[in-house]
Amino acid sequence: MLFLGNYFYFCYNYIQDMDEQVLIHDARNGDLDAFNRLVLAYQDRVYHQAYRMLSDPAMAADATQEAFISAYRKLNTYRGGSFLAWLLRIVTNACYDELRRRQRRPTVPLEPIDSDNQEVESPCWMVDPGESPEEAAERLELGRAIQRCLSKLGPDFRAVAVLVDIQGLDYQEAAQVLGCALGTVKSRLARARLSIKDCLQGFRELLPAIFRLGDEGVI
Repeated sequence: MLFLGNYFYFCYNYIQDMDEQVLIHDARNGDLDAFNRLVLAYQDRVYHQAYRMLSDPAMAADATQEAFISAYRKLNTYRGGSFLAWLLRIVTNACYDELRRRQRRPTVPLEPIDSDNQEVESPCWMVDPGESPEEAAERLELGRAIQRCLSKLGPDFRAVAVLVDIQGLDYQEAAQVLGCALGTVKSRLARARLSIKDCLQGFRELLPAIFRLGDEGVI
């Protein structure tokens, strides 16, 4: 049964990959509907990358839109491999550009806000309908704490932490997104994880007990 499960999982992913390649081929030939299907498949992942990099939902939405427009224009430059990694590289570069602009005119909100400059209590992309109100509140607070800690990292360290620990990319895919060596990804990630772990101790009441640094030094 385990063998059959693995076999069907392989077949499903193979079919998904084939379908993606067909959509990319059609989009390259001007099929806007095919490209829109790719957008629907990846828009959440691309938006989450932008939000974690920028800490601002409006700017993240703008970066996401800009990234997909750029991706459509550059489809002929896609040379195979992970299409998601290719998209994440585009949106990450867009975020780097925005962060550089922000350094010249610093405004860095650490909480999600709407167009009226009011804090968003529960952004739609953070809602899990299966949670109790208490669980949702705890997860939202922990998400804010993680975002605060991510915001304290330099852009290069923030990018690799989001790609590997939030997006779930492996080291090689992260290196492809960031355009750097595999060893650079590993060293940046190690430093980023250490900084985040230290930072989160300021929010230790929100952490599962196994991640708290107590008197015994257990994490």
